[in-house]
Amino acid sequence: MLSFNPDEVRIPNNHFIGGIAVEGGEAIDVMRPSDAVLYASVPNASHDLVDQAVENAWRAFKESGWANRSPRDRAKAMKRWANLIEQDVTTLAQLESVGSTRPISATVNWDIPFCAEGIRFYAEYADKCGGDVIPTQDDHLGMTITEPFGVVGAIAPWNFPLVMASWKVAPAIAAGNAVVLKPSEMTPFSVVRLAELAVEAGIPPGIFNVIQGDGLVGDTLARHPLISKVTFTGSTRTGALVMTACAQSGTKPVTLELGGKSPQLVFNDIKDIDKVARRISGAITTNSGQVCVAGSRLLVQAGVAEQLIERISSVFEEQVAQSTWENNATLSPIISLKEADRIDTVVRKTVEEGASLFTGGCMVGGTDSSAFYKPTILTNVNMEMDAVRNEIFGPVLCVETFETDEEALQLASHPSYGLSAGVHTADLNRAMRMVKSLDAGTVWVNRYGRSWDFAIPTGGFKSSGIGKDLGRQAYEANRRTKSVLIDFSE
Repeated sequence: MLSFNPDEVRIPNNHFIGGIAVEGGEAIDVMRPSDAVLYASVPNASHDLVDQAVENAWRAFKESGWANRSPRDRAKAMKRWANLIEQDVTTLAQLESVGSTRPISATVNWDIPFCAEGIRFYAEYADKCGGDVIPTQDDHLGMTITEPFGVVGAIAPWNFPLVMASWKVAPAIAAGNAVVLKPSEMTPFSVVRLAELAVEAGIPPGIFNVIQGDGLVGDTLARHPLISKVTFTGSTRTGALVMTACAQSGTKPVTLELGGKSPQLVFNDIKDIDKVARRISGAITTNSGQVCVAGSRLLVQAGVAEQLIERISSVFEEQVAQSTWENNATLSPIISLKEADRIDTVVRKTVEEGASLFTGGCMVGGTDSSAFYKPTILTNVNMEMDAVRNEIFGPVLCVETFETDEEALQLASHPSYGLSAGVHTADLNRAMRMVKSLDAGTVWVNRYGRSWDFAIPTGGFKSSGIGKDLGRQAYEANRRTKSVLIDFSE
């Protein structure tokens, strides 16, 4: 059994700077999403403490030799780190589950292994990405060389605390940088253990630092003059603020993975309607829809619409709302009661605007002591409605129907977002036409959601972000390019 007692989990409620735990800052209360219990507090870093963390990282970058270490040696240390993460799966998984929306079965079987394997993946990039020799005249040598930026500021979200942190930290450290990471103040603790294990693996103290705090701390980090690059995952609105902070403090490069309102296009020719129904359900109920790429808009061809919606509703009924520390939990809680109330308000408003509530639309059990929201289907909707136009970040599926491929593409187009999309069809030619035409950074065909193929980058178009996480692109985004031209005619 994976179930555990949440009151027995040791909470590392501190900053982690220069390889040691650091106290300091006014306490921020941290609530358990599963039962709304105040279970810990986290220190809110002052401006001086942010400065201390960044300066410590800068010294480590300059003095530890990490950036100048041979790429294979960096890779070996990172692989030891990944091994330690896997060996520490029980501690990490319980720490992740107790304070986040991630059920223990998911953290044990997916989050922790995925985090470790991602670190291994970027360790291997350390000696496989470099510069180029450039064609030029015979008595010259042109080339590019790459080098780390220095200190990378990383701001991670609350929905997948460890996984999202590893996406930012792993490529930056593999590329030779030091990192100062600010996790969400709602899920701040598991990344501290991640940083402890990095030092244990032989990554020099100060190369991976964690500072705790609210949005003001993130703004201070992004603006720090010794931060050379910033990577952020979160809402489009906050991403714009991060980008502004970077522009106002030295025009430093940013990687932004932001919000989405992703369509799933289902055509009449699908072969297995039950399989498709489960795939679509998973795309909106995984982590209770608190996923940037959640497939929250179902666009279904009229001939199969009624049957498919019924099947999806039946799959929704199978979800088990239990505390994240219970082994049988499959439906995650909403991160807070405040957010659950916001989701419910959006649903009710959309119904008032003329939408039909097919299923769900309320808290599980009608209780106000926990934040579990029933998976919800809204039909008779359009792009003018709040639930269709704006990211809800909850288990709410908005359904529209179409007749032709052209109408499907028209409905799929969103005025702001372009993060991801799904296509479900047995027609390969149609699938490829959709892939080419959809305005999204990632398109999945006859599946929905990321795989263990770390080589495939992720990131959006339009207001859904700038740059890419994962893939070679994420590694290269953590190194800057220097051009060299040598004249050896003399």
